[in-house]
Amino acid sequence: MPKQNPEVIKLYRLIDANANRLKEGLRVIEDIMRFIIDDARLSGEFKKIRHAVTACLQTNTATNPDQIIKNRQIQTDVGKKTIVSEAKRENIMDIFLANCQRAKESIRVLEECAKLFDPQAAQSFKTMRYSIYHLEKRAIEKISKICNNKYV
Repeated sequence: MPKQNPEVIKLYRLIDANANRLKEGLRVIEDIMRFIIDDARLSGEFKKIRHAVTACLQTNTATNPDQIIKNRQIQTDVGKKTIVSEAKRENIMDIFLANCQRAKESIRVLEECAKLFDPQAAQSFKTMRYSIYHLEKRAIEKISKICNNKYV
């Protein structure tokens, strides 16, 4: 097997970290909509984006999951330590907002990376990012209505 270009391996690591971060954030948001807000429609819309991200990554040879995972280097990741702000949440709104921010930032990174190998994928990520902005606003309105005690 030919040796891979170190820059390509670094790009795979960047895509891997952001794809995982994005899908994890979307899953937390989806479950808040499902189990806390009891809104099947919003939960389903976040789930649809999560699945679209997976499909977008799987359909491109540059983001083939086998290559991405093969080049994962968790042990040597210089940024894996949890920072103080990540360890503290006061209520459901805090959890929701933190995960929305995580999803928006990650999808922007994927959008930018995709510009290197697939402009159509970059456009798809951009469309999904704007969908997240729209859904975030709708979800905040719903969470605000129930966010009246310490935990919710």
